[in-house]
Amino acid sequence: MATETVAKPRTSARVHVQKFGTFLSGMIMPNIGAFIAWGLITALFIEKGWLPVPELGGFGTNAAGVKNLGLVDPMIKYLLPLLIGYTGGKNVYDVRGGVVGAIGTMGVIVGAGIPMFIGAMIMGPLGGWTMKKIDMLWDGKIRPGFEMLVNNFSAGIWGALLAMLGFFGISPLVTAFSTAAGNVVQFLVNNGLLPLTSIFIEPAKVLFLNNAINHGVLTPLGVQQSLDQGKSILFLLEANPGPGLGILLAYMFFGRGAAKASAPGAAIIHFLGGIHEIYFPYVLMRPLLILAAIAGGMTGIATLAVTGAGLVAPAAPGSILAVLAQTSRDSYLGVILSVLLATTASFLVASVIMKTTKHSDEADLGDATARMEAMKGKKSSVSSTLTGAGASAGAASGRGGVGVLAGPVRNIVFACDAGMGSSAMGASVLRNKIKAAGFPDVKVTNASIANLSDTYDVVVTHQDLTERAKPATSSAVHYSVDNFMSSPRYEEIVDLVRESNTEGGTSDAGTTHGAHAADAPVDAAPAGAGAAAASANGSSDILARESVVMRGSATTRDAAIDEAGRLLLARGAVDEGYIAAMHEREESVSTYMGSFLAIPHGTNAAKDHIRKSAVSVIRYPDGIDWNGKQVKFVVGVAGINNEHLHILSSIAKVFTNKEQVARLEAATSEDEVLELFGKVNA
Repeated sequence: MATETVAKPRTSARVHVQKFGTFLSGMIMPNIGAFIAWGLITALFIEKGWLPVPELGGFGTNAAGVKNLGLVDPMIKYLLPLLIGYTGGKNVYDVRGGVVGAIGTMGVIVGAGIPMFIGAMIMGPLGGWTMKKIDMLWDGKIRPGFEMLVNNFSAGIWGALLAMLGFFGISPLVTAFSTAAGNVVQFLVNNGLLPLTSIFIEPAKVLFLNNAINHGVLTPLGVQQSLDQGKSILFLLEANPGPGLGILLAYMFFGRGAAKASAPGAAIIHFLGGIHEIYFPYVLMRPLLILAAIAGGMTGIATLAVTGAGLVAPAAPGSILAVLAQTSRDSYLGVILSVLLATTASFLVASVIMKTTKHSDEADLGDATARMEAMKGKKSSVSSTLTGAGASAGAASGRGGVGVLAGPVRNIVFACDAGMGSSAMGASVLRNKIKAAGFPDVKVTNASIANLSDTYDVVVTHQDLTERAKPATSSAVHYSVDNFMSSPRYEEIVDLVRESNTEGGTSDAGTTHGAHAADAPVDAAPAGAGAAAASANGSSDILARESVVMRGSATTRDAAIDEAGRLLLARGAVDEGYIAAMHEREESVSTYMGSFLAIPHGTNAAKDHIRKSAVSVIRYPDGIDWNGKQVKFVVGVAGINNEHLHILSSIAKVFTNKEQVARLEAATSEDEVLELFGKVNA
């Protein structure tokens, strides 16, 4: 059942565009301060600014008759693109990637001769990614003492080649694209069609697709237009706070229940704070209200076009204060009118919709907030304003799904593809945390996604698997994690249990909240109490001495999976097909768990390749790259009938305790490793 629902959620065009927009935003937003600085300098010191200064604004000539360079032109042509290129490279491959990305960006800048933001957003990540791949070619193969020489010269040589690629190859293509896009915008302006862009922009905002439009197209084109004309209308196509304010005002006058009560606070956060996502749940409650947002957007853009108003730089966040700070000297009337008229148009349309349709706002606000957070892919920083402190249980559902608790939490499930590796360890960690908080009766289990049913209160999955788990567990509260060993979501789940299972949301065990998993009560894994219990169950050979390697030979993720799989094969626990399934599982969802640990294992379909339960443990003292994460311990897993779960429980307890991990790193023999895992459940 679950496998039939996999394809669509994971290949959703909305999700891909949203991720792309987030990626672009990750390069632009850290540098918004530099954009603001450039905008202020431009507004103040250019020839038409508030305080014209030739030496700063870059107009006129000096005493020697040489044209003043100023700050405006160098900042927009060099500083801002280089910052974007460096940030893009750093996001991919830390500082080393940032440096190479900035070198490549310089080639695009000089080759184009115009502000090259799109080129920077290409060359920065490209430089970081290619440098990362190049470093992997000789990882572990450099003789001691030559590391600095190789690292510096490889970055320098590759950076120089990328700069030439940017100069001769990328800059002509990006220049052509920028010219074409600018011509399209100019065509829309000349023919009075620019307001129609609101038909796409306003729905995109609610779906969190606006970053791809704003940072990928509008900001680069707006900067170029501002440099040429001293201002740009494009900076306000998406940032105008008027449409959202009009919708919130309509709720203040015509809404009901929680929605009406929370609208004033939301309006302040939206209009003054510039956090536009605060009004998205109000639109999601009544989808017809997107027409009000479109009407407000079109009105605001039309006003700007008629008055010829614009901003000198991006307004981020979209607060009225930021908008006014970046308004061109001759555009205050037009900009203020555009906000007021956009608010009025949005308010009127929203009022008509709300007065002519019947709807229970109070019942749906929490659910709409949850859907908003699910689309965003993470917890909203302002959702508590909408749901209130007393509704935290409902709001918590927005971490990864849309379920709302109807009573106490009794049944929590960790789900992964196979249901025997990642989920088993995550379940063990959370089980201990919940027991330590004083709720031993809450059942925490693990299962494969294919075996899920709609009988759970809370479902926890890796962030890449959440969409697969939702159809089969639609009434559950969903949490998405990316680190099974130490995810901050665990503390949120403990808080959810505490609030839903006790009166007033308190517990006598509350003082132990956040206690380390290693200090928790004995884990209720099938084996009971460590090595002794394992022996009693007849499964003491699941982790054998010959399956522990103190210094692995692999230098890459795939080689490490092979090494772990070969140990299982040598034990007679699996056949060759299982090792292939381990690689297939890794390509689907990473088995990185956090705390330097990865637990590669096969897919759910590979269980026929398992002959008996076994676990292999390999240590890599120097660490290996595991999809951008450093891994020092690789635990290969093959399990039948949950026989392996007590070993995974022991491993989970070790890796949630920094002291235990340090002891494991310092271990000098296989017996020390076996003893550490054997004692941890005692």
